[in-house]
Order: sequence, then structure tokens, then C-alpha cells
Amino acid sequence: MKYNIRGQNVPVTDAMRDYVEKKLNRLDKYFDAPPAADTSVTMTVHKGRHGIEVTIPLPGVLLRAEEKSPDMYASVDAVVDKLERQIRKHKTKVNRKFRQAESIKTLFREDDTASVAVQEPEEDLEVVRMKRFKLKPMDVEEAILQMDMVGHSFFVFHNSETKEVNVVYRRDDGRYGLIEQE
Repeated sequence: MKYNIRGQNVPVTDAMRDYVEKKLNRLDKYFDAPPAADTSVTMTVHKGRHGIEVTIPLPGVLLRAEEKSPDMYASVDAVVDKLERQIRKHKTKVNRKFRQAESIKTLFREDDTASVAVQEPEEDLEVVRMKRFKLKPMDVEEAILQMDMVGHSFFVFHNSETKEVNVVYRRDDGRYGLIEQE
């Protein structure tokens, strides 16, 4: 894998870079061929919390994990563990549902890691509640106000400017994000 490692509010030392690359190279065992796209790694420090965000773009799947802790090295360890769980989960799901030769199944290596995935309890993907509501046309600012008013961390709305369905959400840093469809 190729890595694009950068730091926000923290200098990325050679020791940190080597540690991140060494830990992320553990993930190579799950792939037949290393992913062609660059793996994006962002290291941050905010209010004494050391965070790391890793994004691995694969054909048909985007693996992403984020972790924060008081120590950067602990954050790296936790984010790699989280990515391993995601890969095993995707591999189990792919092996169960997609049996075609040209599917996403060809991304993951067939070996003893399947036995590890079987031991891990599978998440239940059952929908337990469903809501229906009419989307009122509004702008982004009004959607943020509505979201804050109902006390939710996200809000689905019909954007009056783009005429499309969008989602606003509250980020961990307290600011807001907007999700638009392509």
C-alpha cells in the first residue's frame, strides 16, 4: 500500500510515520494484491486528544476508521484494529452473499482469516424502526436550525437551492457537515 500521511496541529515525525506504516502493513495479509489507490492517513491533536483517521479506497468499498485517545500510538493501534474488524466483516458478508467470480469478493484473500471471522459475533443488520415523513424544501441554514431544535445529530431535508435530498450533521468538533448526492 502507498500512504499519504499528514498531520494537523502535529508534526509527523519519522518515528510516527514508520509506526503507522508498520501497523497498516498488517492489513496487507487480507488482500490478494495491495490496493492501488493511496491510503490517506490524517493525524490530529485537539485539546490534548490524539486522533488518527485512515481511509482506504477500494473498488466498490471504502474502508474508513477514526480513533482518538490521549496517546497517538494507542490511537494508531486502535484504528488498525477497527480496520481489521471492518475487513473481516466485509469479507464475511461478501463470502455469504456474493458468490460471482467478478464481484467484490475478489478483493479479499482466501486463507485462514475466515476462521477468525467466524469466531467474531456477526452484527445483526435488521431494521428495527422505520420512519416516514415529508421533506420540506429549505436551505442549509434552516436545516441546521431544525436539527438543533429537535436535538438530533443529523437532519434529512429537501435542499431548496439544489432541489435534491441532502443531510446535515453535527461533527465531533461541534461544527456542521453537509452530505450531497453526486
